[in-house]
Amino acid sequence: MTKILVVDDEPSITNLVSAYLKPEGYDVFIASDGNAGLKAARAFKPDLVILDVMLPGMDGIELLSRLRRESDVYVIMLTARTEETDKIIGLSVGADDYVTKPFSPRELVARVKASLRRIEAVAGSGGERSVLSFQHVRVDVGARKVTVDENSIELTAVEFDLLKALAENHGRVLSREQLLEKVWGGEYFGEIRVVDVHLGHVRQKLGRDDLIATVRGVGYRFEDEPM
Repeated sequence: MTKILVVDDEPSITNLVSAYLKPEGYDVFIASDGNAGLKAARAFKPDLVILDVMLPGMDGIELLSRLRRESDVYVIMLTARTEETDKIIGLSVGADDYVTKPFSPRELVARVKASLRRIEAVAGSGGERSVLSFQHVRVDVGARKVTVDENSIELTAVEFDLLKALAENHGRVLSREQLLEKVWGGEYFGEIRVVDVHLGHVRQKLGRDDLIATVRGVGYRFEDEPM
């Protein structure tokens, strides 16, 4: 049974989310503050986490930062704030997606289903041993490992999939919409800004500014030379 951890201090939210997720066959665990959420994540070992930004004690950003040191579990952040800065901060410390309150519970369930399908598809491709080799970057698709100039770098699942999509289409410009479909799935209906934030993080980890080009008004292009 797929396990989902919901961390939110509002009972009205956790009860609503749980009421919509459990009939779908998910095993749902609830935590009402950051410290309890971190303990639950370690003990419950969820397949997906729904995490509120504003929590008593340890807030959602700090919880996510600590969680990312030991897990690459898929995380959807909930935020009541509308400022882009808050969303960018959440994504920059490792969130995979975010939903702004107030939200439709049906929309959240659809987002969860789409995310889990993507996770299952990645797991199912474990036997794929293709390697994408370039002058500076090497992407081992089966092992999901990336090296830059022989140095291994750590990417989240979403970051890896974005880099893989660009590398597989070397020299071609992929629009944000195309990247959303390839990485988050055709049913994704969140904000397109999520692509820019995650690719910004990928660039930072690659440590080079010349590998991923931004084509203004269009999208992104992977520019490392193939071997």
